[in-house]
Amino acid sequence: MNIKSPMKTARLLLISFAVAPLNAEPAKDLPPVSIGRSLDNNVNSPMVAKDAGGTLGSIQRFDPALDALVAADAKVEILVEGLQWAEGPIWYEGGLNFSDVPQNTMYRWTPEKGVHPYLKPSGYTGATPRGGEPGSNGLTLDHQNRLTICQHGDRRVVRLEKDGRLTVLADRYHGMRFNSPNDLCYDAKGNLYFTDPPYGLEGENHDRNKEMDMNGIYMIRSGGEMVRLNSGQIVYADGKTAPLKYPNGVALSPDEKTLYICVSDPDHPVYLKYDVQPDGNIANGKVFFDTAEFFAKKLPGLPDGIKVDVHGDVWATGPGGVFIFSSAGKHLGTIVTGDRTSNINWGDDGSTLYICRNHNVCRIKTLTKGVMAGA
Repeated sequence: MNIKSPMKTARLLLISFAVAPLNAEPAKDLPPVSIGRSLDNNVNSPMVAKDAGGTLGSIQRFDPALDALVAADAKVEILVEGLQWAEGPIWYEGGLNFSDVPQNTMYRWTPEKGVHPYLKPSGYTGATPRGGEPGSNGLTLDHQNRLTICQHGDRRVVRLEKDGRLTVLADRYHGMRFNSPNDLCYDAKGNLYFTDPPYGLEGENHDRNKEMDMNGIYMIRSGGEMVRLNSGQIVYADGKTAPLKYPNGVALSPDEKTLYICVSDPDHPVYLKYDVQPDGNIANGKVFFDTAEFFAKKLPGLPDGIKVDVHGDVWATGPGGVFIFSSAGKHLGTIVTGDRTSNINWGDDGSTLYICRNHNVCRIKTLTKGVMAGA
């Protein structure tokens, strides 16, 4: 269902919680920052992240242009282990914040202090115990360097204020609760793009609590208006034309003329590109790259997370690891991780790519600079 110009004023709701001050990084041995009382609402088996070391994987090189992006001796370093499903990395105030979605926990890692819980519960504050993927997922920063969070279990997008309050940016569209906002990014004007697949619902598309009539892409304008974007019909390599089913990762090109979407659909595991219109909506969706041949080889994972560097090259997780493309869609190489890889982001001075790989958080030093979120 495509709606060309649906708009709704998003409700901005300030909620006060007892939260430890966020103006200083919590020490590793202190209790986690919390947005509420400790809740016994997660039936997933407990797992606890811990610091790790060593290296993994390899670099596959398909084009000489990759040599300008990744050094010949580059290694994937392991930083954290013991996660159930690592997601949503964001470089924030000198460290990396990331989600363990099933554990309903946001963690923080710094070079000085290693890994520790940062926000728990991070995505589900309901009283009814549940499993699946209830926690925070995608994380980004607005232009005031405030964390913006996709909360699976609470089915909303929120902003964590500097004083510890949460501002609810979006929880409904035309009265329907979102499925489970998944990934997000801001443009230079402060408009927020986010995807809404069903992965945070325990029954996904068949969940009895699903209200939304599609799995869509949305934009919250800087003034608060909500728009469901025109994702349209996509023509795939197999000749089939179908609507977008499972939007996942989202990123803008450096000039913000293109919106990239990862599609974690086993039938059509692709990355899409759309032309961004003057009003921020999108049009002319087409396949940027199709990973079907890699998925058919039973390489682990699907298109999931996506980022760009300052030159417009596209870095995206998919079957087998992290794919690296030119802006024209040429596959330059792959960072082979050997496991399902969810999402990536730039950190440090912008040249380090942080990678969420199933139970691990890793990093690789690159020769380029990424487009980083925040001020």
